[in-house]
Amino acid sequence: MKNIKVLGTGCAKCEATVALIENVAEALKVEIKIYKVEDPAQIMAYGVMSTPAVIIDKKLLHKGSVPAREEVEQWLKNG
Repeated sequence: MKNIKVLGTGCAKCEATVALIENVAEALKVEIKIYKVEDPAQIMAYGVMSTPAVIIDKKLLHKGSVPAREEVEQWLKNG
């Protein structure tokens, strides 16, 4: 199971990122646990200045935009 954190203040892009990750995980039959981190202090603790940001298994993989579907597929297929 992959632990995924989506960092963002609840904006439309953040919600789109969560939905995209859930859809790709379902399509690939990968078990995930998604956490939405919306507290600005916690987001800053990760050193993230632009959201949405995606952290998978404690590794920051993306920030500043909604990731491409192909990117999410690679993240979930690898490791």
